[in-house]
Amino acid sequence: MGLSRKTEEYKPNETPLPGGDTVICGVIRHLGGDYLLAKCLDGVNRKVRIPGKIRKKVWISEGDIILVGIWDFSPDKGDVIYRYERSEINKLVEKNIIPKDFLDALSELI
Repeated sequence: MGLSRKTEEYKPNETPLPGGDTVICGVIRHLGGDYLLAKCLDGVNRKVRIPGKIRKKVWISEGDIILVGIWDFSPDKGDVIYRYERSEINKLVEKNIIPKDFLDALSELI
């Protein structure tokens, strides 16, 4: 018989929040391959890589809100850690973690 594959869940139990070396960003456009251009809450445009474990399980498109882990050796680049769903974004806006102006500015950039 063949080997059975275990499908691991990507979705964590709790919504991850930014802190330390992570920041919330909005996807501006795909650059090709596994790379995106993202506008972050700290005002920096970053070249962001989608790791394999996320790329295989989650579709990331322009306008999505993502959590990015900033690289230590290159602060203008990072890795996607999590993609927020619409309901999670609404909760983050209510908690004032994501400013409403950021979402409006992101929709104009796309």
